[in-house]
Formats: sequence, C-alpha cells, structure tokens
Amino acid sequence: MTESGPATLPVVDMSLLDGDEADQAAFRDALLQATHEVGFFYLVGHGIGRDVREELFATARDFFALPDDDKFAVEMLRSPHFRGYTRFGGEYTQGAIDWREQIDLAAEYEALDDDARATAPAYLRLDGPNLWPPAQPELRDVLTDWQDRCSALGLRLMRQWAVSLGSPEDVFDEAFAHHPSTLIKLVRYPGREESADRQGVGAHKDPGVLTLLLVEPGKGGLQVQFGDRWIDAPPLDDAFVVNIGEAMEFATDGYLKATMHRVQSPPPGTERLSVPFFFNPALASTMPKIDLPPALAAQAPGVTEDPSNPISGTFGENMLKARLRAHPDVAARHHADLV
Repeated sequence: MTESGPATLPVVDMSLLDGDEADQAAFRDALLQATHEVGFFYLVGHGIGRDVREELFATARDFFALPDDDKFAVEMLRSPHFRGYTRFGGEYTQGAIDWREQIDLAAEYEALDDDARATAPAYLRLDGPNLWPPAQPELRDVLTDWQDRCSALGLRLMRQWAVSLGSPEDVFDEAFAHHPSTLIKLVRYPGREESADRQGVGAHKDPGVLTLLLVEPGKGGLQVQFGDRWIDAPPLDDAFVVNIGEAMEFATDGYLKATMHRVQSPPPGTERLSVPFFFNPALASTMPKIDLPPALAAQAPGVTEDPSNPISGTFGENMLKARLRAHPDVAARHHADLV
C-alpha cells in the first residue's frame, strides 16, 4: 500500500483457515485490515471449484441468449417482490440509468396476504416467489446450488469477522438463522462507444452485509472508491471480489465501512458477465452492535450520516429503500403507497 492508498485490492487467502492457529489468526488479521482500510478484497482459497463457476457462467450466457419474449415473460415489472428480468435502461443508480440487463433471483418465502400487507412492516413485501423462466428450466437447479454454496461461504466469513472483532464466533448467527434474505443477480453489460455515457452501474454502496462477486475472467470495469480516487478491480484468477455493505458498517459503528463502487461499460464489440451474490440476514432482523475492543473502538468513527441515505440496523429497511430507488417502475406499479 502506498502513501496514497492501495494500487489494487488486497488479496485474502481463505485456505489459511485449514492451517494451524497461526494461519487462522493471519487470515483474520488480513480480513480485518482489508475491510477496515478498503472495504473490498479478493478472496482466494475459497474451495468452490472452477467447474462449478464455469457452469454458472454458461447458464448465465444461456439465459441472456434467450429470445426477448422469453426474458420479458419473467420481467420484474410482473413481480411486487422485485424479482425477475430487467431490460437495458430499466434500473437506476442515484437517478441515472444503469446500462445492463439482468435477472434477480432471491431466497423464496411466502408472500404477505392482503390482510398482513396492510399492517406488516413495508419491507416484508419483498418476500415472495421468484419468476423462473420456463424456457430455461435448468436455471433453478444451478442457481439454487450456487445460493447454497455462497451462503455457506458467507456464514464462514461472518464467523471469522466476529472473532477478529473481539466477539464470540456465533454473534452474527441469529441474524441469519431464520429466512436469510439472500439475492443472486445474473448481469450482462454490453459494450458501448467511448463517447457514450459509460455507466454500467453507477456509484453506490450495497445495503446488506456482504457481497460475493464473480466476474467473467478477463473482464475489467469494476472500480472501487478509495479517498478521492477510484481503484480498478479487474477479476483475479479463481477469486471472488468481496465487499461489505451498510449493515456491517452499522454493526461495527463504522469501523468497517461500506465502500462506494461502480462499473464502467466494456469496450464496443464486447460484453461483460458478472454474478453478484448478496449474503443478507432476514428482512426483519437487526444486526447486533459489536462491542469492539478499545483499540478498534478508537478507530470507529460512527455510521455514515447522510440524510438522503440513512442506514438502519434492520436489514429490510435498507433493502426496501434501495429497491424503490433502483426500480421506480416496479415501485409505481406495485407500491404506489410507498413512493
């Protein structure tokens, strides 16, 4: 790391957890340093095989190659739970259009009935079924397997963070014990001319706990804010890009801080595929406030104060806020009373 900050993201090797106590302590130290100083890192040694990852990307390519009518059959506009396909220009970040197409598929729980909807917290409206494309029945099996693998990886990371922050290993477990609100996106960014607006997805922070991002090999575009500059974060062989979200900032009183990031569109004649997995607690759960050791507490500046983007400890409040802003057409059709 230079005086002005890192030139690239730090690398954290999860295979150290299979070593002795010194190796495990080294992993936790690296994890804590990366997320305190940068908020992003490359995770290697995670144990998810290349064959599994290649199958995931092949399945994503097959989805995006479907005829438009098959994709529109599962368009998010049909879902009050913000699930399904979003066409180019259908999502917004900070009021500007993101130039990508994607499908959102989340953990499935029973939707509120009409009586419950009238009295329950509004964020519980996000629970419900996915829109699985009939034209690609194998998508459900592949993404359910990916959800299971990434959830196990996410929980293992959360337990290591807990110990590194001076808390019992299971301090976060309860938040994820019942109805964790995980989310997978398959995302395709098309190439754009250099003269065009290059916003693939605009600068933002994730509203949840942690994100495990898999990017197609050889495809750049991800940029992470550090101070007043942007760090390029191209994919690293066999690595996830991992970042923390606003819920972890809340839990650590700002010692771990959610970081702004964005994606620039790829060059003309190319495309970029990515698969972010968002490991989040139940919508109604409140992340525990960690009692930090004095040395860490002294470096915790508090949760970011932004009246236009307040951070709540209840995950569902953060997620609903993000969904209503990102998909105003879905919000207007299904949740007019909230906008």
